Amino acid sequence: MSRNTLLGKTELELASLQTEQVGNACSFHAISAATQLLVNRTFDPQHLSQVVNQRWWRGQFMRIAPNWAVTPRMQKRIVHFLAKKYHLPVVAKYQSSEPNALLGHLLNPKHDAIPIITLTWLWHQAPPIYYGDSKHNMNKTRRAGGHTMVLAAYDSTHRAGGQLLTPWGFINSWRSNVDALFWMTDADFRKAWRFWLPGVGPNPVVFISRADHSAYSDFFG
Repeated sequence: MSRNTLLGKTELELASLQTEQVGNACSFHAISAATQLLVNRTFDPQHLSQVVNQRWWRGQFMRIAPNWAVTPRMQKRIVHFLAKKYHLPVVAKYQSSEPNALLGHLLNPKHDAIPIITLTWLWHQAPPIYYGDSKHNMNKTRRAGGHTMVLAAYDSTHRAGGQLLTPWGFINSWRSNVDALFWMTDADFRKAWRFWLPGVGPNPVVFISRADHSAYSDFFG
């Protein structure tokens, strides 16, 4: 199978959307990359994080607590908040999916929705995530945690360090000004993605897509 990428873009084009996060802001980086791909609108992830913090104190909960985690359903709320505030023709849908469905999404050129993936893991079980074709694991934390990225590519021949097969490629928020995506093995991706959490469930994905004017107006009334 040849390499399949989001919207048919090159790895260099997709990698150029990556910006390095400060603090707990991976969801905001992923959403900004998605809006840039769909409607050529970028958001400063750190500023967006602070806006969401302020909204939390007003009772509009788009993260669990200020400066803390954002669940997939909250990612959906953030997208709809941005669409309404800035009149963007985008909508978001949260669902539980399967790896084969994600692969089919990348294979179909008619699918222009951007899949935002959230991974979760227990203590001492963080899934390795490799930059480009390097064998250096950039996710060596021993803590339990989670991370959100944009699924951007599938390449059945991609290898880390020339040996480890790493077919799943992501737009990630761990580096800026780089020319490669971040990659995971199939087993590591499946395990971290299917981790079950209350209110989240296994295999969570938020699809962000364009909406025509009438659908956008109907959605927000």
